[in-house]
Amino acid sequence: MRPLTMLVLACLTGAGHASLAAAAERAWVFDDAPAYPGVTMMQVSDEQGSVSGSVTTGWYGTIPMQNARWSGGTLTFDTRNLNDPDRPTRRWTARVDGKRVMLEGGLWHSDVRQAGRPAAVADVAARTFRSAPDLPPLGTLAPDGLAATPPMGWSSWNAFADRIDDATIRAMADAMVARGLRDVGYTHINIDDGWQGKRDAAGVLQPNAKFPDMKALSDYVHARGLKLGLYTSPGPKTCAGYEGSYGHVEQDAKTFADWGVDYVKYDLCSGEWFYADADSVQRTYYQMGAALRATGRPMIYSLCEYGRFAVSSWGRQVGGHLWRTTGDITDDYKTMSDIGFVRNPKFAPAGPGGWNDPDMLEVGNGGMTDDEYRTHMTLWAMQAAPLIMGHDLRKTTASAMRILTNRAVLAIDQDALGVQGRRVRADGQVEIWRKELANGSAAVAVFNRGTAAASVTLTAADFGTRTVGQLNELWSGRKVQPTSAVTIAPHGSSVLLMKAKLQ
Repeated sequence: MRPLTMLVLACLTGAGHASLAAAAERAWVFDDAPAYPGVTMMQVSDEQGSVSGSVTTGWYGTIPMQNARWSGGTLTFDTRNLNDPDRPTRRWTARVDGKRVMLEGGLWHSDVRQAGRPAAVADVAARTFRSAPDLPPLGTLAPDGLAATPPMGWSSWNAFADRIDDATIRAMADAMVARGLRDVGYTHINIDDGWQGKRDAAGVLQPNAKFPDMKALSDYVHARGLKLGLYTSPGPKTCAGYEGSYGHVEQDAKTFADWGVDYVKYDLCSGEWFYADADSVQRTYYQMGAALRATGRPMIYSLCEYGRFAVSSWGRQVGGHLWRTTGDITDDYKTMSDIGFVRNPKFAPAGPGGWNDPDMLEVGNGGMTDDEYRTHMTLWAMQAAPLIMGHDLRKTTASAMRILTNRAVLAIDQDALGVQGRRVRADGQVEIWRKELANGSAAVAVFNRGTAAASVTLTAADFGTRTVGQLNELWSGRKVQPTSAVTIAPHGSSVLLMKAKLQ
């Protein structure tokens, strides 16, 4: 999700007090560079043998050099490499030959190799990165009553990435209604990355040409009994390279409210360079949370910072209604099961108004079997996770519809008590999970993580009761006797409820 734009290299003095003219004498620009990381300027000072400087990028602002030194006509230096613990720095070289420079290096997992020319004063001025004002102090936002149960809806990313437009979003809204998905609780139509255009002279963010009128699109979605969501980032660039909210947080929140937006996903993306520790990450998410509240329009606030810094312990404080606990999901059993069985359960329990988010549903995208998709849905429902579909709703198969619209399973996810279910025991590759419900009973799910069919007999302890009565299996609708073994297909699952609570 990190494509590449134009690259520019410029030199500035280490103290930053030299004139643009002096800086331009030692600057080079790179006119034909890929987009990422969007390097715009570099400043080098060599005073009394001490070399310092910075590389400035459109994605990450001004990046200080580390361990900079000249050797003949070659400058070498290191830069911090985002938040990659396995590769914390990257080495760069700039080889100067007359009026030509060859820059080699990289950021994150992308390499850079660009030939450049000397810059003019105007080049330096145009490419100076303008830092946003300091973040506000961390505050606490009171609960606003939204998201009493986990949000349900659809998002564009998994099926379309940034290949989206107004017509596609309208078609998804129509399909949500026509397929009966709205009627079982899916109400949000969320436009993920790729809708953003440029800012006007006043700094107001405009949608790109694929979205000619965002207010009209919002009205269209609302007219169908649905709600509209949008995506942005605290960084200068979103993950797909579009305009982020850096330096325009309050302005963008007001724009979203004016358009009639009901849900905002805030994805760290390039902001991870600026906000790399717990304090700055919490404050940047608080800044947007406070800005959304200040508009006066109720908006679900989705925090997407990949589960860093124990987000479940502070997500509510900054106004969040759900917070990602992991990196992106992909449409395969291995990734889905790792997120559902291992990553998401590590976070503190969620509840009404604030939910652990293990990312979107892949049901309907075709990368897993029906048994695996039922496990996907069961895991998310048992953990009171947001249920945000990610497939092309127009192409929903009959089997996917049965999984997505099983009212009994959806009721487990949407139970008013809001308990996040947990594993109570394991027997080889079989795991037993329990989720307490508002009526005093509990749902019990059986998962087979193995590659062969497995059987298990449930006990009263699994339900947290003294005895076990007749059970209802929610996927099949069949009744199960309490002493009967439950057989589970490979990578499959079963969800059971007692007909009545027994002590």
